[in-house]
Amino acid sequence: MKLKWKRLTRKVIYENDWMTVLEDDVINPGGGRNQYGHVHFRNRAVAIIPLDDDGNTWLVGQERYTLGEYSWELPMGGAPLDERPLAAARRELKEETGLSAGQWSELMQLHTSNSITDEVGHVFVATNLTEGETQFEETEDLAIRKLPLQEAVQMVIDGAITDAISAAALLRLYATRTSSWP
Repeated sequence: MKLKWKRLTRKVIYENDWMTVLEDDVINPGGGRNQYGHVHFRNRAVAIIPLDDDGNTWLVGQERYTLGEYSWELPMGGAPLDERPLAAARRELKEETGLSAGQWSELMQLHTSNSITDEVGHVFVATNLTEGETQFEETEDLAIRKLPLQEAVQMVIDGAITDAISAAALLRLYATRTSSWP
């Protein structure tokens, strides 16, 4: 399909070590001219669904500054663009839950909010788990919760998990494992 948006100019509005906020002067598909603001991330998102032999998973809870709310979500973090997503997933799982996994599989890739950012998310399922010590970063004050996968899926359905990557990943994994919803 031929793309119809045309960028005329680009201006950097703000940048730091994690992102660049851009404003493009564009011609839109209808032929009009307007500004389009968007965010370019210097990392990819990586999320992990740790899954034990009994069908349990782990969530992390934390206050999300941007929302001003507490959030339950999958263990996740950023992978610099020059780092393999799986390597970052291994690191994030260990940092946030203390878990290490003997087996990994990629469940999905997704765009986190494709109308305002080019960020790509990678979701992995980690199995054959070994428990260890967490290694929280300075900005992390996490609660860790182990629960049945079906209960985590129910949290998505009930609106208790609102993080887009977590919701999509949990629903996708559950849908591929069973034909009945909770």
